[in-house]
Amino acid sequence: MVALFEAPPFFNCNHPLFSSRNSLTAVTSCSASSLPPPSSPKIPEGETTDPNSLNIAPDRSRDRRKVVRLAWEKLVRWSRSWRSKNGTDVLQDTNKVVVLGGGSFGTAMAAHVANRKAHLEVHMLLRDPLVCQSINDDHCNCKYFPEHKLPDNVIATTDPKTALLGADYCLHAVPVQFSSSFLEGISEFVDPGLPFISLSKGLELNTLRMMSQIIPQALKNPRQPFVALSGPSFALELMNKLPTAMVVASKDKKLANATQQLLASSHLRISTSSDVTGVEIAGALKNVLAIAAGIVEGMNLGNNSMAALVAQGCSEIRWLATKMGAKPATITGLSGTGDIMLTCFVNLSRNKTVGVRLGSGEQLDDILNSMNQVAEGVSTAGAVIALAQKYNVKMPVLTAVARIIDNELTPKKAVLELMRLPQVEEV
Repeated sequence: MVALFEAPPFFNCNHPLFSSRNSLTAVTSCSASSLPPPSSPKIPEGETTDPNSLNIAPDRSRDRRKVVRLAWEKLVRWSRSWRSKNGTDVLQDTNKVVVLGGGSFGTAMAAHVANRKAHLEVHMLLRDPLVCQSINDDHCNCKYFPEHKLPDNVIATTDPKTALLGADYCLHAVPVQFSSSFLEGISEFVDPGLPFISLSKGLELNTLRMMSQIIPQALKNPRQPFVALSGPSFALELMNKLPTAMVVASKDKKLANATQQLLASSHLRISTSSDVTGVEIAGALKNVLAIAAGIVEGMNLGNNSMAALVAQGCSEIRWLATKMGAKPATITGLSGTGDIMLTCFVNLSRNKTVGVRLGSGEQLDDILNSMNQVAEGVSTAGAVIALAQKYNVKMPVLTAVARIIDNELTPKKAVLELMRLPQVEEV
């Protein structure tokens, strides 16, 4: 849990408390008054003095516990000091938030924001009138969360003008492949200064655009404020208020900090980043890798295969992302490795479920027709390969997924081909 916190600037690893030499000296050096009394047993002649035979273990254990306790107390003091200097004025000044889309994650984030402030209006803009009615009348999303009660200040509507009028922030939760046409249809109601917080992960298939490109272009406003939200986060666990950590990325540092204040709570930690490209690319490509992980599980190829495949996939994502200008630290952080671990190893993942069923022998069309949610990795796979060609990056695992989705390779043949690749140096 401590790793989730950013190390405070005054944590000094060279402090005497953290110096192994000083700690050892404190434990082993003894004054005359601390020596054993004369009645203590003497070491027989001819035997060497074994330090392990001395009764210093309790002292060493006490010192170790003291070091840990002091470290934790410093961390708590730093946390309190930071909070006192960084108030949540943004939340106090926010009166209305609009959520575009009524899927599982959009609903979970709407509930989360609504719970942050009782008098905050959270409007959800939906296409389905039945879901809209269930939210307003029964305070639940009958399609995705029929058993979870939504806060009373969550309001659903099918009218974009009503939803967007006077909004302070907009959470965009429309699937990537439908975002452009959806936004073009509501652009006349969007204030040019309205910050868009994108929850959508993926790449537009034909144009290879990310959401940071799709949103301003669809709204015909290159200056539309934009934030990407990503990280290991299942909608169901957010609804259940389980501890979660995510990242908001924006080129505008003030906007990233404001979004952090708006969303952060006792069960949702929000880190900030300026690496929009890294956060978006990692969020898009992890969905494709999750399909590959699902295929391995569906084919019962074992844990060794799963670990090797995910490690290789992480490398491929890093290769492409850094070629596109992303920071390596982003790819190993929450929006990269964190999200990859969640989607590849947990069965709540839609994309992994697609892979499991493909690996078990089902046809893609049958799988997609039976799902009530969009698995972004299916559409993103082809776009990833086009990007890899554009940036001259070899991505064997993710390319194999794209060929399986295009019905050009069977999962079994793809595994054989991957295992026959040249034995090369790890990079």
